[in-house]
Amino acid sequence: MTRRHQQIAEELRRAIAEGIHPVGSELPSESELALAHGVSRGTLRQAFGTLQSEGLIGSRQGARRTVLSTTPSQSFTELRSFAQWARAGDRTPGGLVLRSRRAKATEAEAAQLQLAPGDLVLHVLRVRTLDGEPALLERTVYAGWAAAAVEGLPDDCESVTQSLYEEAGVVMSNGEHHLDAVAAGTTDARELGVRRGSPLLRVRRTTTTDQGPPDDCTDEPNRPRSGVVNLLK
Repeated sequence: MTRRHQQIAEELRRAIAEGIHPVGSELPSESELALAHGVSRGTLRQAFGTLQSEGLIGSRQGARRTVLSTTPSQSFTELRSFAQWARAGDRTPGGLVLRSRRAKATEAEAAQLQLAPGDLVLHVLRVRTLDGEPALLERTVYAGWAAAAVEGLPDDCESVTQSLYEEAGVVMSNGEHHLDAVAAGTTDARELGVRRGSPLLRVRRTTTTDQGPPDDCTDEPNRPRSGVVNLLK
């Protein structure tokens, strides 16, 4: 279930995108918004924190929040799904699983996922699209305990993050990110429609659940296209 501060953040995000609160304008005061949404100021400030982390609003001591942008940017302090990121920018997300297989964890995978070498993991290769065009590849390794839930999702599932929560109650709450540049390999070039050796931005992320143990580690080469290179799944 979506928390109240997340709902308020989404309503304000939409109002900003629609120009109700244009760039440079001030949002209504805390007391006005708290009354309008029927929540405490603490809940409202949580919503403000989300919008600030996205670069949509800013604040100064003793002043109202000011709208800085109409397009959210991905924050390293917040874990958002590919679908959430895309829809926040008025884009249409999509995707398709290309390969899925179970295997024994390598030493590196076991260390990342806090498993013993040889424990079961699930490897998934998935292409993600924006407005029908390939944007990135996800090479994800899921811990064995999540394998069945992931395998049960449709190949064209829009958001693995959201679906795992809805279907299995798995909450991915934190992510550790690393970014670097890589050259497109054969698979990258074929699926992303670029030349082999083309520069890509790679995002490596280890995700943990709300109960602590890592759920997955993902390697995501991103096609260098406007609105895509900042993507964090």
